[in-house]
Amino acid sequence: MRILFLGDVVGRPGRRAVARLLPRLIEREGVDFVVANCENASGGKGIDPEGAEELYDAGADVLTSGNHVWQHTAIIEYMRDHSRLLRPANFPAGVPGIGFTVQRARRVDVAVGVVNVIGRVFMAPADCPFRVAEAAIAAVRADASVIVVDMHAEATSEKVGMGRFLDGKVSAVVGSHTHVQTADEAVLAGGTAYLTDAGMCGPGESVLGVKTEQVLRRFLTQMPTRFEVAPGPVLVQGALIDVDATTGRATGIRRIRERVLQ
Repeated sequence: MRILFLGDVVGRPGRRAVARLLPRLIEREGVDFVVANCENASGGKGIDPEGAEELYDAGADVLTSGNHVWQHTAIIEYMRDHSRLLRPANFPAGVPGIGFTVQRARRVDVAVGVVNVIGRVFMAPADCPFRVAEAAIAAVRADASVIVVDMHAEATSEKVGMGRFLDGKVSAVVGSHTHVQTADEAVLAGGTAYLTDAGMCGPGESVLGVKTEQVLRRFLTQMPTRFEVAPGPVLVQGALIDVDATTGRATGIRRIRERVLQ
């Protein structure tokens, strides 16, 4: 089977680009299951219910998130009733939502487990992503052989460490959060596909999806600056992962990077 992982969707431009391109990608590449990180999908920070529904309508099967997930308070109640929207599993116990799920693929009769964890290096305090990921995978394993992990983290070393730690235990570990697509895609020795960062689905003429002049003003003055999603063509970035549906071992991984005019 083939899984598509899309990097962080940034604002309305990112959502619209995904809505335009994703159905074509699914058809052209024979995609069976889509995971998209919605961390920045609504207003450039966080996700609201309307944004989540747009991404589902576009073809996403599961949405992962990260440190900005609570930016829009309406999402809290929404998460209680929607098991396809994840927040990091290593957030404190008792917070709304769930950190892992098992869903059926659309085109093939295969259960796919998705686990969402967040890093701790250069990030806000959280429980150990390594131990929490291991426990979540054990729970998912009862229902799914194919398992995808979104490692939402700042530090490259922490993401690489997670890939090595889970090699042979999951089908894929793909990093998110930094919005810059890396070029280190590989199938590791144990059969796990790995990519340090999937990139973003956001405006290319920007600083990580934000208007360039606003980010430069912040860097140059250190003054509080309101960030807004940039206009212009959108880069849709991510990874296509081929997996043996029986064993759960990856057989290939390939980056995608397409430009969508607005």
